[in-house]
Amino acid sequence: MAGSVFVHGASVVVVAGMLLLGGCGGGGGSGGGLGGAPVNNNPPATGFDAGQFQPSSQFENLCANPRGGNFPDRQGTATDENNWLRSWSNELYLWYDEITDQNPKNYTTPAYFDLMKTTAITGSGAPKDRFHFTYPSDVWEQLSQSGIQAGYGAEFVIVAGTPPREVVVAFVSAGTPAAQAGLVRGTRLVSIDGVAVVDGDDVDTLNNGLFPEAAGETHNFVIQNPGAAQTTTVSMTSAEVELDPVQFVQVIDVGGGPVGYLHFNAHIATAEEQLVSAFQFLEGQNVVDLVLDLRYNGGGYLDIANETAYMIAGNAGVGRVFDQMRFNDKNLNTNPVTGGALDPTLFHQTTQGFSGPAGVALPALNLPRVFVLTTSGTCSASEAIINGLRGVGVEVIQIGGTTCGKPYGFYPWDNCGTTYFSIQFQGANAQGFSDYPDGFGQSAGAVALPGCEGSDDYDHQLGDPDENLLAAALEYQNTGSCPVGFAATATATAAQRGIAASKPGDAGGRELTGRPGLGSILVH
Repeated sequence: MAGSVFVHGASVVVVAGMLLLGGCGGGGGSGGGLGGAPVNNNPPATGFDAGQFQPSSQFENLCANPRGGNFPDRQGTATDENNWLRSWSNELYLWYDEITDQNPKNYTTPAYFDLMKTTAITGSGAPKDRFHFTYPSDVWEQLSQSGIQAGYGAEFVIVAGTPPREVVVAFVSAGTPAAQAGLVRGTRLVSIDGVAVVDGDDVDTLNNGLFPEAAGETHNFVIQNPGAAQTTTVSMTSAEVELDPVQFVQVIDVGGGPVGYLHFNAHIATAEEQLVSAFQFLEGQNVVDLVLDLRYNGGGYLDIANETAYMIAGNAGVGRVFDQMRFNDKNLNTNPVTGGALDPTLFHQTTQGFSGPAGVALPALNLPRVFVLTTSGTCSASEAIINGLRGVGVEVIQIGGTTCGKPYGFYPWDNCGTTYFSIQFQGANAQGFSDYPDGFGQSAGAVALPGCEGSDDYDHQLGDPDENLLAAALEYQNTGSCPVGFAATATATAAQRGIAASKPGDAGGRELTGRPGLGSILVH
């Protein structure tokens, strides 16, 4: 556990996270203590003294409800768990000095964790830390390692999270409950369990139906498929669905030569083998350009992002820095989790062993540029691909909308059956650049890239050359210009990035909120 790093987006406001940055390993095992610190088996003192912190190892694995079996849990209390959260956050949280110290005895667990973060905002007015969340450890283990999550096999995009709300299907995996119920890309949800999506007041019912907590939940949906004049009522029962991280890879023949298209939607362990196969195919087709579709990719293992970037850049990445982790000011030279030196991570030229053998040479396209399709659902490890490639001079041409803005990552940490995700480091590229907390794109505060700004298109299937974002990329690839309906963009200087004119609005309690993790797609 302590050897894994994970970077992905967490839940934000919708209707409705080897290196996750580092080496191999799962994200849900037992907690490891800081730098191998010894665990004191004697009950620690639990009196609260503001600003004074005992080592987190004194409280680790002291649980109100210890798990049995091979887990390291010992009998403790909720206050012990909160004391661990308090000390652990003080040791590892990137902005530890921006946490308001609170008495652990006054809160339940893991609700206390919600207080262990900064309340600062970015230049656009968004919360500085929008990525603070938890998972039950068994659920996290299953999701990160096997890509399995309770759901229907449909990715829901929240186009509008407040009334008038709009929820649409981004894509559906074959053989899943959603596919069997007739949902397709572009299906719009009209109601869920009798509550109108557009303006219903019972947002809990809407969210519970969209994001079931477990397999075996049955919910009723009224849907409208693309081109259909009438609505249809369907019933779907959630199942343990295996995510398909690489759904489409193809070659599109254009005037200037073959262009590859790759739809990549999750940096999970099973993606490694699929990505290698996809890039081997593209390499064999001698593609002259690549369109990398990251519009629904909320992130995951940074090592997967690193491998992906190398398979695009090839020679440009050999011996070069992909990413440099920067922890808080208590840990300037040493990784506080692994105890190793904070050396830069170079571009991986071989597999890291996530879903196949380690040490196998990666294919490489050796491209001087890449077209990346993005939305606000493009987050974290996906943004690390963009930043890492730019750091070694590969031109990134952005087609679509502004990304989520997460140059940060964390080591998932299990304590007492809950896996905690707390921002612990910021990632910089070979040029030392890491300042994109408002994303890449044209929104206020974002880092502008060359390309075309435009909207997602749910009336065409992914990979269809007439689909809005892909068509814009192909037009730009062919002519150097954006099609009608898209705004041409250009790289801005730091001084030109601007400050937001307004802050996110108050939804009055009627905004839908998705669960954190790779299955929550947010576009707003």
